[in-house]
Amino acid sequence: MLTLIIFSLQSCKTREGCPESAFPGCKLPDNNPELFAPGFITGHYQTRDIAINPEGSEIYFGALISGYYTILVTVKTDDGWTEPRVVDHMEDASYMNIEPAISYNGEHFYFLSNRPEQEGDNSMDQDIWVMDKTETGWSEPYNLGPPVNSESAEFYPSLTSDGTIYFTRNEQGSQQSYIYRAKLVEGQYQEPEKLPEQVNCGVNRFNAFIAYDESYIIVPAAGRDDSHGNTDYYIVFRTEDDKWSDPVNMGDKINTTDGFEFSAYVTRNNEYIFFMSRRLRDKPESLTWKYLKEISCKPESGNPSIYWMEAGFIDSLKKQAVYR
Repeated sequence: MLTLIIFSLQSCKTREGCPESAFPGCKLPDNNPELFAPGFITGHYQTRDIAINPEGSEIYFGALISGYYTILVTVKTDDGWTEPRVVDHMEDASYMNIEPAISYNGEHFYFLSNRPEQEGDNSMDQDIWVMDKTETGWSEPYNLGPPVNSESAEFYPSLTSDGTIYFTRNEQGSQQSYIYRAKLVEGQYQEPEKLPEQVNCGVNRFNAFIAYDESYIIVPAAGRDDSHGNTDYYIVFRTEDDKWSDPVNMGDKINTTDGFEFSAYVTRNNEYIFFMSRRLRDKPESLTWKYLKEISCKPESGNPSIYWMEAGFIDSLKKQAVYR
């Protein structure tokens, strides 16, 4: 199975030659979105969901390649950033592994998987799983268990600096998703609470990212009147006494009329925001076979891709926050 994945990557390989820096790629972005590491991380396949370790030396990202959902990692070495590889314990092509999140102290790696909790379990239930940091890498994954995981589908973990976990849960028997929060007390997660309507805005919502200091949450939400397209990124600010603002649309630089924005991540120094967007630039006047062949090996071909930009605009959005 891995041979097929490697072949598909090599067939459209477009790595651009350039000096390496704190991040893979030639150019740091300004206040306009740029593709993240085009031809290296962002390519002709689908990419989304970023997580970076505290040292900034490991970048994890989700990818859909040839029908396989998995998490890849690139590592910064003295010789630059390594070619992406499948994360340890995620090599089994039978199961989906996606949506990485790393705890603030770097000791725990959370992700979504539909792998079985025990041998003989064929339910393919989507749960949040965890790996612990060891001297030799990440431990074998284990199911986070109740009360966070339930008989419903749980996905997209996001962590605060004190270990509180935010995640999305599907309502059992429906396609409605809601954002929940579970606090960590003496090493045990407490019963999750469904967050208020300011966070669970629109007709549906997905994949919320919580700031490490819990001062805001970024929610991809669908069905709001101020949407630019189908699903837009909204930011909801939180006060120290746990009051949430009304959602603020994050604007047309991040949100597009093309319609699908599904996962965001802000670096721990609040310098950069990464986000998934499915956008197509340079649309042709008419389709040709030549165009289709060329676009299939390029980013911005309508596939989900990872973009990034400076995150300073979040401060200006906070001025729009209204609490009630």
